[in-house]
Amino acid sequence: MAKFDPYKIINMKANEDGTFTRLLRLPPAQTNDDPSSGEAVLSKDAIINQAKGTKVRIYLPSTCISNGERLPIIYYFHGCAWVHFSPDNPTVHIERKWTAGTLPAIIILVFYRLAPETKLPGQYDDAEESILWTKRQALDPNGEPWLKNYADFSKCFLTGAGSGGNIAFHTCLRVMETDLDPLKLIGLVMNQPLFGGLRRTESEIKFAADQIIPLPVLDLVWELALPKGVNRDHRFCNPMVDGPHRQKIKSLPPCLVLGFGMDPLIDRQREFVQLLMMYGAKVEAHFDEMGFHRMEIVDVKSRVMLRDAIKQFIDKQIACEASKHEDGHLDKSDSGNHLDMNGGSV
Repeated sequence: MAKFDPYKIINMKANEDGTFTRLLRLPPAQTNDDPSSGEAVLSKDAIINQAKGTKVRIYLPSTCISNGERLPIIYYFHGCAWVHFSPDNPTVHIERKWTAGTLPAIIILVFYRLAPETKLPGQYDDAEESILWTKRQALDPNGEPWLKNYADFSKCFLTGAGSGGNIAFHTCLRVMETDLDPLKLIGLVMNQPLFGGLRRTESEIKFAADQIIPLPVLDLVWELALPKGVNRDHRFCNPMVDGPHRQKIKSLPPCLVLGFGMDPLIDRQREFVQLLMMYGAKVEAHFDEMGFHRMEIVDVKSRVMLRDAIKQFIDKQIACEASKHEDGHLDKSDSGNHLDMNGGSV
């Protein structure tokens, strides 16, 4: 693996003074909140913590304004291995507009602080704060109007990809112990979640020279993200280790885990699904053998497939919630785990 320069692959430079320079610079994507513009999906930013410089980007299908429909809220935590991107990245922005319009849903894209300048659990703090900010908007008569007028606060989902999938998991463990009323989290979606550990898995060894996340890059990004003095067997990185998080898993809402068979992370994702089941979470899993890490970024077919799986999951959880209210009890007709560990559809 000596031929790999992990800093070069992640487009970063480690400076002699201990700081880091990001070499990947893209022009920021601009928001558009003007209903008269003809945009199918509108967007705008809102500050959640001025001191930390954290904010969210909200995406609203413009049809809501004309028909008054209330839509579910989907929080999205972007990936790129803790160290890159923000919601004004053009790729992230375009993807969220497309997702908001095709689900449809109100998407809250979280500008969490990046590593290594902010170590874990700083990213979890920012994610949790974005959820509590939404609660304040719901309770405030003068709260964010897009949320007040068009959001269904009883239908909220946490979602994320890569490192964002990790954030979604750990944040959900935190907030399930918090009074979120009138918000209700009814689903958790983790697309190719980023986990690690000191022990090398078979897939990490098999795909050690992966062009997206080769093994030296995996090791580096965890070194940059984890708190000083801990190793990759900390629970932030490796949920398989013993810790207080395990007993909280049973409190999670229904979970969807997605992955691709040629991803170095696939073995850890399969182990993670088994962990969720062991500790009482309701899980659906879809692992497509013909694909690599974050394949959906470059492959339209994969992007549509993932969107469809996520939409099916979201629609199912919303229907289950409606059934609870109608019948006064949990619908037991489809309460088991659905695992597709070797490809095909869920």
